[in-house]
Amino acid sequence: MEAHKDMEAHRDTLLSEEPLLENSIERRSEKIIDIKGVKHHTTDSWRACTYILVTECFEELAYYGIQFNLVTFLKTVLHENNVTAARNYSNWQGTCYIAPLVGAIIADSYLGRYLTTVVFFTVYLVGMAAMSISASFPTCAGPDCLQDGSFKSFVFFLGLYMMAIGAGGIKPCVSSFGADQFDDSIPAERLKKDSFFNWFFFAIYIGSFVSGTAVVWVQDHCGWVVGLGIPTLFIAFAIASFMLGSSSYRFQKPLGSPIVRVFQVLVAATRKWAIRVPRDDSLLHEAPEMVDVHKLQHTPELRFLDKAAVISSDDEIADPWRLCTVTQVEELKVVVGMLPIWATGIVYFSVLAQFSSTFLEQGRTMNKQVGAFAIPPASLASFDAVSVIFWVPVYDRVLVPAARRLTGRERGLSELQRFGAGLLLSVLVMAAAALVEMRRLALARGEGLSSMSILWQVPQYFLVGASVVFACVGQTEFFYNEAPPSMRSLCSALALLTVALGSYLSSLVVTAVAWLTTGGGEAGWIPDDLNEGHLDRFFWLLAAMSALNLAVFVCCARRYSRKNVY
Repeated sequence: MEAHKDMEAHRDTLLSEEPLLENSIERRSEKIIDIKGVKHHTTDSWRACTYILVTECFEELAYYGIQFNLVTFLKTVLHENNVTAARNYSNWQGTCYIAPLVGAIIADSYLGRYLTTVVFFTVYLVGMAAMSISASFPTCAGPDCLQDGSFKSFVFFLGLYMMAIGAGGIKPCVSSFGADQFDDSIPAERLKKDSFFNWFFFAIYIGSFVSGTAVVWVQDHCGWVVGLGIPTLFIAFAIASFMLGSSSYRFQKPLGSPIVRVFQVLVAATRKWAIRVPRDDSLLHEAPEMVDVHKLQHTPELRFLDKAAVISSDDEIADPWRLCTVTQVEELKVVVGMLPIWATGIVYFSVLAQFSSTFLEQGRTMNKQVGAFAIPPASLASFDAVSVIFWVPVYDRVLVPAARRLTGRERGLSELQRFGAGLLLSVLVMAAAALVEMRRLALARGEGLSSMSILWQVPQYFLVGASVVFACVGQTEFFYNEAPPSMRSLCSALALLTVALGSYLSSLVVTAVAWLTTGGGEAGWIPDDLNEGHLDRFFWLLAAMSALNLAVFVCCARRYSRKNVY
């Protein structure tokens, strides 16, 4: 009897901590199935996620095994010049971050995240195999070659873009699929899900670090057949790891095309532009109680869209292009509400892009000799991965419990607080780089050479890693947790899109600075010889951009209203 009372008290406590109706918990269970299509109420979430984390580590090892040395391969093996190699690299990178939109739409609309991941992994593996095989072909120099190079180039680029489509297609699915393994209706499961995102990025950067050290070394010293064969082998390992966990996974059924649902709301609201929205929200159209639907509560923002849920005649109830549900309208409101937060990510990634561009240029002008060793500037980029590997356990095991005690919140910091902390760290990153550059210029111009050790770049790379742990993980959590269930893959893809747009913005800023600072015969801020320029001013400009971006983010975060599920 006492045990029964304790169970009832514990149940009441959980329901009070999480203001969900009992039937909403049942609805979530109804839409969760196992691989055989049977309802799946419980799961050993961490066991399932272990397979996903191993899969992600192997996949990123393969991905970065191509990315880190792609320009080198294009120049030394395919004999491309600097401009062509840089253009091909940029085009490939852009494809990698555009493809997530395709993968996300397929996952949310038709196949679900599991099958979409399997399909794009298959494309990924075929592409990697094609690149590996092309490395064994002799370079063609005769009249029978293709006009743009050789059959070797054709096979390599075919494989490269298949790999880009495959890698991009799985990016929005794997992290979301991992988070799907946790039941949000149980507080303990929510905490596990928060921790999962931390270790997901830990797995990414373990793969990045191994590729940036061991795989790149093999490619440089053992040849490209072996150097490209290793990433191909690890993609096969990634697929095997993912498939081995199939019996442990929970699967969420796709809920239909999110793009179609969005356009249905816009079309229905536009058709009823002259209709007044009733003050009583209960008069708006909502679907009846259904086991497969997460319902969203009505909110007063963007009242024009509410017109889509106003019933003007009985014959429109069966036409989704004339009448939408409140939940469908609120899904669009949620996405629109997230866009200002999303936009601040573009500026953030434009700043973060410097660690693989201007930071390397800065390093090349510094004293690279440390004892008997000469440190290549690109090697310091791996310190970014080391920093992430260091900060993830510190955040998960030290900072979160401390923040939980200070704030009284179960997760310590909210997703937006975490993202904001990462934006603040990005300001410190550029300030540290600017201070180092000011000192380097003073030494170079005073002594005729730069005697400043390249190790002075370590703090800025260390701050980059810390910023990633706060901003990137916080952004991923935010877009998963706040996205409507029918749009989780799509919103994850939108978050990834900020990486590509940030790179384009960085290129635009660099071009604008070069044009504005080279007038009147001046060398400009970023000349070929950095000792004649002012790279420090460019870094201070980016620090100011980051600070302004942080201020905009704080304003947007304060105005943001979280979605309400019932």
